[in-house]
Amino acid sequence: MTQKTKKIQVINGPNLNMLGKREPQIYGSLTLDQINTDLVQHAIPLGVELDFFQSNHEGAILDKIHEIFNENIAGIIINPGALTHTSVALRDALLLMSCPIVEIHLSNIYKREGFRHKSLLADIVTGQISGFGHHGYKMALTAIADMINES
Repeated sequence: MTQKTKKIQVINGPNLNMLGKREPQIYGSLTLDQINTDLVQHAIPLGVELDFFQSNHEGAILDKIHEIFNENIAGIIINPGALTHTSVALRDALLLMSCPIVEIHLSNIYKREGFRHKSLLADIVTGQISGFGHHGYKMALTAIADMINES
């Protein structure tokens, strides 16, 4: 009997489609497509499948979370961008999920403007990775894969 591949949803919020162009001194020079391609390669030996979603619209992100609520998602990696600091609706949607969730930020949000220091998600997600640039995505993927393979 073969084991079904575990699926991890990667969600990227507002402005992350502009990676590589937007403030590269803060967010790096890689595009989101390059980060996703690298993440797919990292997922292969971990035995997980990735699904990617990015939107600049809060409602579309909420709709995606509602959609995957009914699927057999093993984990979520989310870079909510600015919604981190403002969206109670995103927080409420993520509370629907029972799988591990890792909140990720390319920059160290605690070394930036004061309004970025508060995450409305930090106390409900499994963990948070901040400040490691694109490497944070692989760190999140490794952590979630380890968690779901241990359970």
